[in-house]
Amino acid sequence: MNQVSLLIMLFAALVTPMLMARLKLTFLPTAVVEILLGVILGPSLLSLVHATDILNQLSDIGVIILLFLSGMEIDFDLFKKKQPTSPLAQKTAAQTSRWSPVILACLAYGTIMVISLGLAGIFKWLNLFSDFWLAAILFSTISLGIVIATLKENELLSKAFGQTVLLIAVLGEVMPLLGLTFYASVFGNSSKSLWLLFLIIIAAVFLLRRFKFFFNFFEQINKSTTQLDIRLAFFLIVAMVTVASSVGAENILGAFIAGIILKLLRPSQSTKDKLDSIGYGFFIPIFFMMSGVSLNLKTLLNDPEALTLIPLFFLAYLIAKLAIFPILKLRFKSANSLAGMSLSAATITMVVAILQVASNMHTINSHQSGAFLLAAVLTCVISPLIFGKTYQPEPEDLKKQVVHFIGTNIFTVPVAQQLTKGWYQIQMYTDNEKNFRTYNSEVNAHLLANLNPQAMIAQGVFDTDILVVGHFRAQENYELAKAAKAYGVPRVIVRFEDHNILNEHETELRGLGIEVYNTPEVNIAMLRGLIETPSTLLILNDTKNTIFEVQVRNRKYTGMEIKNLPFIDQITISQIFRNYRLIRPGGSTQLELNDRIIFSGDKTNTEEIRRELSKIN
Repeated sequence: MNQVSLLIMLFAALVTPMLMARLKLTFLPTAVVEILLGVILGPSLLSLVHATDILNQLSDIGVIILLFLSGMEIDFDLFKKKQPTSPLAQKTAAQTSRWSPVILACLAYGTIMVISLGLAGIFKWLNLFSDFWLAAILFSTISLGIVIATLKENELLSKAFGQTVLLIAVLGEVMPLLGLTFYASVFGNSSKSLWLLFLIIIAAVFLLRRFKFFFNFFEQINKSTTQLDIRLAFFLIVAMVTVASSVGAENILGAFIAGIILKLLRPSQSTKDKLDSIGYGFFIPIFFMMSGVSLNLKTLLNDPEALTLIPLFFLAYLIAKLAIFPILKLRFKSANSLAGMSLSAATITMVVAILQVASNMHTINSHQSGAFLLAAVLTCVISPLIFGKTYQPEPEDLKKQVVHFIGTNIFTVPVAQQLTKGWYQIQMYTDNEKNFRTYNSEVNAHLLANLNPQAMIAQGVFDTDILVVGHFRAQENYELAKAAKAYGVPRVIVRFEDHNILNEHETELRGLGIEVYNTPEVNIAMLRGLIETPSTLLILNDTKNTIFEVQVRNRKYTGMEIKNLPFIDQITISQIFRNYRLIRPGGSTQLELNDRIIFSGDKTNTEEIRRELSKIN
């Protein structure tokens, strides 16, 4: 019987994603569907699956791995005050520094905690739910996984709005987990002292320092038969769960901290993908479905108290997040403030984990637990829908990338003219009056008295995302490139026709992150390419198709197989450069962050594809 129930659960986990794709249920989080599927398979409806020892054990492992992967989702770099290097970014930051994402997130979650405490007091006062602290913890939870997935899908992780909502969600997972730990220590059956929780922090610091350089060398010795990164991950999980349990804390806290430790070790994308495969491919679906199996709707819906609590808990989840709206409105438009508030109301992951702990402590009955769970499921159905209907791009999201050219000549003008047709804002500068008169009618050009770096700073020449130093005077190009990089221009591309100066300064410039090119070398490489690959000439002379290179910075596409890219039918990927190595791509090759892709395609479509892949998200 144990094996039959397990087989049914695994089959259900297998067909769920396929059914969701077939029925186009993209607005529903997978976790919600799996809980509902557990309700259908369990005693509530079909009674095909019952709680067995093996399913309960797999479910316990599932919640541990779920919290571990949740810890890995948190990027605490978001809390650091970053000094913008780009002059344009500095100006924007100066205008919005008063309401940074960190300040807005802290204010927003502070209001969530206050409102949650108030709501918990009201429920206790009305004798609707007597456990004040547990109710406050549950009302203050936010589902980080749903928030990340929604922001990633909408390419908002790198935007100020996305970072603000993401930080609120991070706090909505970390703070309730800490609150649950203290709650379990104070009201649980453990006789351990609360101060022993600091042993978890000490153990975490020790493990972090011990394995800090692990991922710097493991790829040199890692083999498919060893999988050292995965072995380390499970060692961290077991170590932190053991420490947490030993001091009287909940094991999910240890798993959560283990995930943070591994994230701080900065594992590769492939390591994250393998851990996701283990968790979301086997253990976590069983945990969510078992949560639905344990939910007996027949008895729950026949209980008047439970029927009253479900809508009240649902409203409490929403009301606890209401103050997010006026706080987000301090910086963002009203529609987006409503979208951020609605998305923050989605909660499921921590609710399920907290309810499991509370049930083990016998501080909540099955009807109350079921009401909390069903109300959380409703938030996950409604919140993403409201977000999708209300979010509108902020003005800062629609700005074109700014490119400034120093030098207006036969080489730079055609490039500028073609870029103007794409997602770029072009500005050209020259100190050559003859060239200015020649090309001023064709491009947006400005005549400068001289190319002194200080004068150019004063005139805003260096206030750009990309600076191309493209005139003929090599020594002056060298000085301008260094000055621009010191000023903070993110990308500086400089031309050198004098090979003596290039040889003297190339190493220095490349060390500063300045991109260098030499026309004769480019021509030589091109001629060699024509000889070695005759079809290159066809591509170069083709007015419709050409070759492009792009660096993958959009996390929406990381971990995605090439064959599943939505625009793969419009391009042909020939090479991928990853960690200084060449990879021959296949249909099942997964993209990783910072991959450099060489591809060919129609000029009319590829510029948009390049912008999509290179968008920081």
